[in-house]
Amino acid sequence: MSWIARSAVAVAAAVVTALGAYAAGDAARADTPRALGPGLVTVDVHIHYSHFSFSTLRVHTGTTVRFLVHNDDPIHHELIVGDASVHARHEHGTESTHPPIPGEVSVAPNDIGETFYVFDQPGRFMFACHLPGHFAYGMHGWVVVDGS
Repeated sequence: MSWIARSAVAVAAAVVTALGAYAAGDAARADTPRALGPGLVTVDVHIHYSHFSFSTLRVHTGTTVRFLVHNDDPIHHELIVGDASVHARHEHGTESTHPPIPGEVSVAPNDIGETFYVFDQPGRFMFACHLPGHFAYGMHGWVVVDGS
């Protein structure tokens, strides 16, 4: 192999390693007690046996959360994030799917969905699945936004 080919392979390996490290550092852990952000953070939300993988997420004001919702169940689910008025609209689960609206995503069985939400005010914001019976079964939690 010529020195040009070896150099190209070495550069490609360095780029792949650097990108892998960046991607691994980008995915935030929701179960950590410290607040995430500010800025853009990615949070993986797993759904298994009709339960979210965490019940509380802490973020700083000014955090944009990219929710990657992994539905590991054989049934449909959704993730709705927002204030009380958002959840009042969805309480009866009348929408079977959601268009691309920030903070709302429908996820088919064994699929991954994505939504973004900007937390620009301190407070508590609920996340939930409002499909029939899912909320009552325990599919809800809180995003706590620190004022700092």
